[in-house]
Amino acid sequence: MSAALSLDAIRNQAAGLNFRNQAFIGGRYVGAADGRTFDCISPVDGRVLTKIARCGKEDVDRAVKAARVAFDDGRWSGLAPAQRKRTMLRFAERIEANATELALLETLDMGKPIGDSTRIDVPATVNVIRWYAEAIDKVYDEVAPTAGNVVAMIRREPMGVVAAIVPWNFPMIMAAWKIGPALATGNSLIVKPAEQSSLTAIRLAELALEAGIPEGVFQVVPGFGPEAGEALGRHMDVDGIAFTGSGEVGKLLLRMSGESNMKRVALECGGKTPHIVLADTHDLDAAATAAAWGIFFNQGEVCNAGSRLLVERSIKDQLLEKVIEVGRSMKFGDPLDPATQMGAIVDQDQLEKVLSYIGLGSEEGAKLLLGGQRARADSGGFYIEPTIFDGVENRMRIAQEEIFGPVLSVLTFDDLEEAVKIGNDTIYGLAAAIWTRDINKAMTAAKKLRAGSVWVNCFDGGDITTPFGGYKQSGFGRDKSLHALDKYSELKTIWIELH
Repeated sequence: MSAALSLDAIRNQAAGLNFRNQAFIGGRYVGAADGRTFDCISPVDGRVLTKIARCGKEDVDRAVKAARVAFDDGRWSGLAPAQRKRTMLRFAERIEANATELALLETLDMGKPIGDSTRIDVPATVNVIRWYAEAIDKVYDEVAPTAGNVVAMIRREPMGVVAAIVPWNFPMIMAAWKIGPALATGNSLIVKPAEQSSLTAIRLAELALEAGIPEGVFQVVPGFGPEAGEALGRHMDVDGIAFTGSGEVGKLLLRMSGESNMKRVALECGGKTPHIVLADTHDLDAAATAAAWGIFFNQGEVCNAGSRLLVERSIKDQLLEKVIEVGRSMKFGDPLDPATQMGAIVDQDQLEKVLSYIGLGSEEGAKLLLGGQRARADSGGFYIEPTIFDGVENRMRIAQEEIFGPVLSVLTFDDLEEAVKIGNDTIYGLAAAIWTRDINKAMTAAKKLRAGSVWVNCFDGGDITTPFGGYKQSGFGRDKSLHALDKYSELKTIWIELH
């Protein structure tokens, strides 16, 4: 999609979209077995885009059966690595060839700015699939160091039938983080997209088939968590589940695993990232820009959003002034406008949740410095202004609970030890960041912060080569990098004695 397109031109493109709205099971689009659907409501303007198949237990059973047949007959799991690689590279090409359509679907369905969907989400999805395709024939099994009359091979084998339950904030990217390694290792995969943002996952399944991924290997069952999600979580023939979402649902999936077949469960369950700025930072403007974008990017609907800004007391006023300036300068508006930098909240429920936390922050005694109101209500969509609270104490709920919206809590500290203590005072441990010119302070903090990623003099750094995941109640298991292959693999030892 050209950045030069006008808002009217993009709206015309969106009006011409054909929404795929059914489940994708056994290589074809099908309705839910009982005929039920649910409304797909666009957060851009509140209108119903289409009605999507509301899958339940019977539909999940059909998908699992097709996935098991596909796995057992080896149509994908039994292919030579080089063959799987070529097919997944074609899949990446099909995604890239349909970039405009997918970007529009992502924006209409989830509310993120079209510029982000175009420049970030679609290219990242292509890159993930392409990277794991290239990794397929470059990951070797092992031979253990044994006595001369023994050969001990350690093989990585596909797990079998895997379900991926993905969130609504980055529908394509989060799906790709699971699709890539799951397919690369030879599994049959069933994706359950969030009901708030199902459109791109449904379309990706068709593109996968066009690329040559066999029937039954990549399927999509849209629907609600307590129905389709629970059916996958309790299914006796699902070997593993990879989940990104809330801690509440993550704990339910652990329970379902224990009450069914003890399927493998990998979880990424959010965070409350401390974004620490020391007085000796080399570039206060850069730190302020990172702090603002770290919470307002994607409307704050980011699991590792820098929702807690921890500032050394001596520079707090100076830094906060700069953060507010950046927040005010952000272009806030229609997600289909290519100039928009901050779009809509995903749905009415999330809008109300975020607004309730803003009200709670004021009740708890925090000082509202910016925003705090619903915006663009006349559009019919779901929008909240960039919001900043000062005077926050870490015991407050707005500092402890994941809001998943554009709400920044500002806290102060007097030394590095206190900053680390506050940073770690949370049930989460997904990410952290620190700004300082002193490498000794940076390394001390990085080692002591209990988080899966620690960024120094930047925010949200990393690429597909580095693992992403959390400590504590942020979950376990890693997305991205070669380490993600472990979630979708079984290790088998073959011990041969020579006579």
